[in-house]
Amino acid sequence: MINELLFMNGYAVYVLSAFSFTLLSFLSLYLVTKIQFVREQNKFVTKFGSLSVEQANFAKSQRINKEILASATNN
Repeated sequence: MINELLFMNGYAVYVLSAFSFTLLSFLSLYLVTKIQFVREQNKFVTKFGSLSVEQANFAKSQRINKEILASATNN
């Protein structure tokens, strides 16, 4: 019974290779996205990390920033 499950009537190579390819694709997509996110986050912190209080308040008062902050707090 175990052999039947492992060999899957001759389709085991196809099924396991497709599963492995899918898992590898998802893992690589996750890693690429994570790396890009960290890079963009570092760019943001470098550019906007040292805002004065006045600059931060001005940025919060802009319409597009209000939309971004509102959607970020809703999630």
